[in-house]
Amino acid sequence: MTQKELRSYRLNSSEEPTDEMLHAIMLGVQETARKSTIKAEQELNRRFKEMENNVKRRRQIQQK
Repeated sequence: MTQKELRSYRLNSSEEPTDEMLHAIMLGVQETARKSTIKAEQELNRRFKEMENNVKRRRQIQQK
């Protein structure tokens, strides 16, 4: 199945998708979900690191 064929199909279409179409759609969903999860984990790690650095700075200021 070509990308053009896949993009032209809509799930709300009156025709049922083929098994090949469903497989291609689900692979796309899988890839999107994987990328989204990685991006969310990276953002969470960035925020934790930022908070950690803020706590370290405040402790250094309080110790002086």
